Amino acid sequence: MDKLTILTDAAKYDAACTSSGAQRGSRRGMIGNTSASVAGCCHTFSGDGRCVTLLKVLMTNCCVYDCKYCVNRCSNDTRRAVFTPEELADLTIQFYRRNYIEGLFLSSGVLVSPDYTTERMIRCLDLLRRRHRFNGYIHAKAIPGTSPELVTRLGLLADRLSVNIELPSERGLAALAPNKTRKAIFRPMGLIKSTLQENREELVKYRHAPRFAPAGQSTQMIIGATPDSDRHILSLTQSLYDRYRLKRVFYSAYVPVVENTLLPSPDTKPPLLREHRLYQADWLLRFYGFRAEELLDEGKVRAIGVSNLNIGRLVDLSMHNRVIPHVSQVEIHPFYQQAAAVQEMKNLGVQPEGWAPFAEGRNDIFRNKVLESIGKKHGKTPAKVILRWDVQRGISVIPKSTNPARIRENYDIWDFELTAEEMKQIGGMDKGKELFFEHDSPEMARMFGNYHIH
Repeated sequence: MDKLTILTDAAKYDAACTSSGAQRGSRRGMIGNTSASVAGCCHTFSGDGRCVTLLKVLMTNCCVYDCKYCVNRCSNDTRRAVFTPEELADLTIQFYRRNYIEGLFLSSGVLVSPDYTTERMIRCLDLLRRRHRFNGYIHAKAIPGTSPELVTRLGLLADRLSVNIELPSERGLAALAPNKTRKAIFRPMGLIKSTLQENREELVKYRHAPRFAPAGQSTQMIIGATPDSDRHILSLTQSLYDRYRLKRVFYSAYVPVVENTLLPSPDTKPPLLREHRLYQADWLLRFYGFRAEELLDEGKVRAIGVSNLNIGRLVDLSMHNRVIPHVSQVEIHPFYQQAAAVQEMKNLGVQPEGWAPFAEGRNDIFRNKVLESIGKKHGKTPAKVILRWDVQRGISVIPKSTNPARIRENYDIWDFELTAEEMKQIGGMDKGKELFFEHDSPEMARMFGNYHIH
C-alpha cells in the first residue's frame, strides 16, 4: 500500500479526468459520496454518459527530468516508488474485481529514458489485456521522446492516448522544463493523429483490424505557472484542435508545491476561477463553432489591413470574421480605377488605399492631355491632380518618394477642388485592367507564395 499511496498522490496533479474535485463525505441516511475510499480513484465519463471510476496512478515518480513546477522532479527531496508491470497489472485487476474501478489512467515519471519507461507501461497494459483479459477503459500517457514504434504499440493497447503540452509557450518550457521542447511534444501528437487516420481507413477495409486509441487523444496544459495570457492559451488550444484533432484539452490550475523564483510564490492561490473560465471558453470552441479570436481580445492590435485581396475575398473575409479589416490596399490609378470595388469597400466599412497612384509613370501619365488640361485650370501638376482625384473619391494614397521636396509637393493638394465635370473626365481614362499583376491568377499566387522574407 505504500507504493500505491505514493504513486497515486504523485498522479493527482494530472488533470486528465473530469471530476470536479469536490469533497462530499458519507452521511447517515444518504447514499453516494464524492470521496473515493481507495487511494487514486478518480472519475470520468463514458461515451454513453455514465460516470465511471478510474485508478489514476503513476508507474513511478522517479524522473530524470528536472521540471521546476513538478513535485516529481529529480531535484526534489520526496519519497520515491516504482511499480513493476506485474504489480500494477495485478493491483488494477484486484481493484476491478472488488468493483472499486472500471478503468485505468496510467502515467509515469521518466525512469532512465522515455523508451524504457514506455516499454514498462506497454508490458503492464499487455498483461492486463492478454493475461487478465481486461476489456475496460485505459487512458495512457505517451511520453515525448518515445520512439514512434513504441507509441504505436501503446496506442494499440489503450483506449485513449495523451501527450501533455505542459506549458502554453516555448519560453515557459525553456525556463521551467529545460529537458522538454515543443517539437518533442508535438511529434508524438502528429504521429497519433496520422496513425488514427490510417487505422480508420484500415477498419473500413478490415472490420477485425486492431483498433488504435479508439477514444482519440487529449492533452493538458498548466495554467498560472507562467505569465501566458488567456488569449494565447485559447489560440494554442484552437490550433491543437485544428491541427491534431484532439478530443479534449485539459487545463490544470497551477498549485504551488515548490519554491522557485521563476514560479508564483507558495502562498499564491491556484487560479481555479481562471481554469473554470477556460473550460467554458473551450466548450464554446468544441461544441458551438466559435474561434479563439472571437472570445478574447488583448487590445494590442488596433486594426488589421489586407493587401491585394480581390473584392469577393474581402467580402467573404468580412462576413465570416469578427474583426473586419480597417484598410484594403489595392492598385488604383486613373487607368485602373476599381470604382465598383471601392464602393463595396465603403459599404463594408473598409478604407480603400491605392498603391501606385501614378501608375509608376506608365502610359506617359504625367503628360496625359486630360490631366495636363485640368492641371492648367488650377495651376497644378498632373501628379497633384491625380492625388486630389483620389482624395475626393475617399481613397487614401501614399505616393512613393524619398525626395523631401517631392514629398512636400505631393502634400500640396488642399487648396483646390476638382469639379464634377473634371472628375468625370478623369473617370473616362479607366481601362479596367491591372497594369502590374493579375493577383487572382494561380501563377501569381505561386510566385508570391514562394517568396521568403529573411
